[in-house]
Amino acid sequence: MRSQKQVFSLLGGLFDLDDLEAQIANLDDQMSQGDFWNDNQAAQKVIDESNALKAQYDSFRSLEQQFEDVVILFDMFQEDADTEIEAELIQNLNQLMTEIENYELAMLLSEPYDHNNAILEIHPGAGGTESQDWGSMLLRMYQRWAEKHQFTVETLDYQVGEEAGIKSVTLLIKGYNAYGYLRSEKGVHRLVRISPFDSANRRHTSFASVDLMPELDDDVEVDINPDDLKVDVFRASGAGGQHINKTSSAIRITHMPTGIVVSSQAQRSQFQNRNQAMSMLKAKLYQQELDKKAAEAADLRGEQLDIAWGSQIRSYVFHPYSMVKDHRTNYEVGNVQAVMDGNLDDFIDAYLKWQIANKI
Repeated sequence: MRSQKQVFSLLGGLFDLDDLEAQIANLDDQMSQGDFWNDNQAAQKVIDESNALKAQYDSFRSLEQQFEDVVILFDMFQEDADTEIEAELIQNLNQLMTEIENYELAMLLSEPYDHNNAILEIHPGAGGTESQDWGSMLLRMYQRWAEKHQFTVETLDYQVGEEAGIKSVTLLIKGYNAYGYLRSEKGVHRLVRISPFDSANRRHTSFASVDLMPELDDDVEVDINPDDLKVDVFRASGAGGQHINKTSSAIRITHMPTGIVVSSQAQRSQFQNRNQAMSMLKAKLYQQELDKKAAEAADLRGEQLDIAWGSQIRSYVFHPYSMVKDHRTNYEVGNVQAVMDGNLDDFIDAYLKWQIANKI
């Protein structure tokens, strides 16, 4: 039987196991201190970090055990080339390879806020019903992706389309690494299809932009001057909820210096919605600063880092052929429907590897 170190080597040295064990032990020691709960917020951060590291450790040990099972089956098959053993070996090996790919994907998430929850916004482009329907299709795609990863999705703001689809939507996707995975989705998404709204059955091209921000912890400081804010109160008009259109509890905040507008109508009270909107504004201002620094760094390197509306990151073609292609990585698949059903992990994996290779 292979040793743990041998298995670690075979899996590509995904991380320093001894260092991970030391980090977990250190956090366990902090949690055992008598004054640990004196600061509830700080204590919760330590617990969350500990749980995340333990989940990472457990995942590695699970991979190790699966590897051992495959080795045993392989030895058995060499001694007796039984068809049932062969079938079980192939099944277990395929499962192991899938698990390793998922683990490697998680290991690519090394940016400061990759482990955070994600705030995702969808804004249809020009084109009325066509683009608004495309926005709703993207909304469904991300909801399905989140379900596959057992993430929870909260709708913070929902503006229904005039005839179909959405005018805009803001989601809070909660789960470990949610932002790290979904930051690959930021940009303009292009749809080509035969329009269901065109009686002449003509081909239409529609656009929608997706914006991503990490949900920030309270210890991240963003300077916001209250005098720079315009606050509007209105009746909620989203998809569902017993307070929809009954009370003026929804909040819209405009940051006058930047023109950034955020809205929240998911909560029951103005106070809760205001807090949520301020959290979104904080995330947007922080992300704007990160984008500015990235653009400055790209300029120094002589690169073109275009994040404007015309920058299409991915095309979804339903007609005259079936294809989804990411224009940054050139990764593409022919099964459009599978992608629209939330199968985005291959695109995410390709983006993270491309990003590391290009050191963006």
